[in-house]
Amino acid sequence: MQTDNEIRRKRILELNLEHRDRDDVIATLAARPGQDQLQLQRLKKKKLLVKDQIWQLERQLTPDIAA
Repeated sequence: MQTDNEIRRKRILELNLEHRDRDDVIATLAARPGQDQLQLQRLKKKKLLVKDQIWQLERQLTPDIAA
């Protein structure tokens, strides 16, 4: 049985892969002349949401330090 931290780490790896894939798609589409800017903006927004999810999960892995 996996611990919560193992599950989080696995999800972080999956999200990192998704983030890189979105980055590749954005770069490819942006290189094409006449590309739909609205589509690019939506892809970039989704990419940022994935990055936020990664950040939140990484934060859960790091224990709080008492002041």
